[in-house]
Amino acid sequence: MNPPATRNRLIGLGLAAFIAAIDQAVKWLVIGPLALREVRHIDLLPFFDLTYTENRGVSLGMLQATNMEMRWLLVLLTAGIALVVFVWMMRERKLGDIAALALILGGAIGNIVDRWDLGYVIDYADFHIGTFRPFLIFNIADAAITIGVVIILARSLLVREKDDNGEKARPLEAGETEQ
Repeated sequence: MNPPATRNRLIGLGLAAFIAAIDQAVKWLVIGPLALREVRHIDLLPFFDLTYTENRGVSLGMLQATNMEMRWLLVLLTAGIALVVFVWMMRERKLGDIAALALILGGAIGNIVDRWDLGYVIDYADFHIGTFRPFLIFNIADAAITIGVVIILARSLLVREKDDNGEKARPLEAGETEQ
C-alpha cells in the first residue's frame, strides 16, 4: 500500500464528511433558528439574500420528483452516482484529484440526506446584482459539487502526467497517435 496515497484518501474522506456536515448544519440553521421556511426570504447584503426553496429535482430542477416513486428513484440514482464518485476517489492517488472528488462526494451526500429525509433538497443561497440573478438559488452542497467538477475539468485539461522519460506529457497533435 502506498502511504502518501492512503493519507490523501483519508484526507479526501475527511473533506467529504466535513462538506456534508457543514451543508447539513447550515440547512438546519436556515430552517431552524432563522425560520427561513416560514419567512421565505431574508435580505442580508446588497448582493446576497437567503431565499427558501424546495428543489424536488436534480441539477437545474430537472427530473422533478412529483411522487414517492420518483423521490426514491432520485435517492437511488444520486446514491449510485455518489458511490461511483467514492470508488473513483479511492482509486486516485493525487491529493488534487482526491480533494475535487471529495467536494463532489460531500455535496452529493448533503443533498442525498435532504432528499431521503424530506423528499426535496433545501436551497437558500441567492446571489444577485439588483434584480439580475446569475445563479439559481443553491446551497453549500451544490457549490461544493460545482467547484469539484470545475477542479476536475481544469486538472484534466491543464495538469499533465510525466511520461516514461520524465518529461511532461503533452496533448497529442491532430492525426498523431500514441506510441
